[in-house]
Amino acid sequence: MKLTRRSLIAIGMIASTISAPALAGQSDDGVKRLALQISDNDPATFNKALNVATNFARGMSEAGDMYEIEIVAFNAGLHMFRTDTSPVLDRLQSISESVPDVTFSACGNTIAGMTKKEGSEPPISQHAGVVPAGVVRLMELDDEGYYVIRP
Repeated sequence: MKLTRRSLIAIGMIASTISAPALAGQSDDGVKRLALQISDNDPATFNKALNVATNFARGMSEAGDMYEIEIVAFNAGLHMFRTDTSPVLDRLQSISESVPDVTFSACGNTIAGMTKKEGSEPPISQHAGVVPAGVVRLMELDDEGYYVIRP
């Protein structure tokens, strides 16, 4: 049987459609993963993100499911982690202590830009780790099976 180019393309499209669900979404290790993107300097958004994180953690814990949460702040959203401008520092500390599987990540590119603009490095909460680039981190998390949400 001779397959034409059109037939081969159709078979390839069907195969990719069938295999796509196996590649998309959460990994099969049973861990539910959530990434929250913060890119605006808005206290209401900061609080929404923290509410989503705590509600997700509570729901997963009550269901007996394992979970991981990462909140990634970049651009103006970095103010969420700045000790001199954040309105949610107390909540960051509280969540860091009470929600074991949450990670806070601050964008290194944004820190560098703010340092250049302000003349000194902005003070970042001890609860946040620095990643080279916030957007790249979100892409990595997406590739690792995290659902990326922007509250």
